Amino acid sequence: MKSLEEHMRDPDIADEPLPLREIHAIRLKIQDETKSMTPKERAGNTARQAEKLLEQYGLQGKRPKPALAEIP
Repeated sequence: MKSLEEHMRDPDIADEPLPLREIHAIRLKIQDETKSMTPKERAGNTARQAEKLLEQYGLQGKRPKPALAEIP
């Protein structure tokens, strides 16, 4: 799996402005990490990462809590 720095050097995005290239490289890295996951696994992974960030920054909000059986 490629690192973020390797994605930043991708020739397909080399001509983009730096902020856009960073966003594009992050998206490519996420795509590499999740390409072998099923849609259900990918949704569970996204939900867990979102919860982790919300807790990390002490954020609260109205969001549905899926049943544990729905998240792999």
